[in-house]
Amino acid sequence: MLTPEPTIVCIDCGGRCHLLSYAPEDGRWEPGDIVAYRCEDCLDRWDVVLPDDWGEDEPDRPSS
Repeated sequence: MLTPEPTIVCIDCGGRCHLLSYAPEDGRWEPGDIVAYRCEDCLDRWDVVLPDDWGEDEPDRPSS
C-alpha cells in the first residue's frame, strides 16, 4: 500500500519536514495525491505529489 513518508529532509535548510496531510477517507493513498510537509527548523511548507512509479526501485515495498 502506498504511504507517504512521515518525515522528509528539507531542501532549503536540511532540517526535518513532518507530514501535515491526513490519509484520504478511504485510507488509500494513490499516485498523484498531494501531501504537505512543514519543516521544523525553517518552517517552509512543501507540497509533494506522490509518484506514479512508487516502489519500482525499492523491492522491499509493494508497488501500487
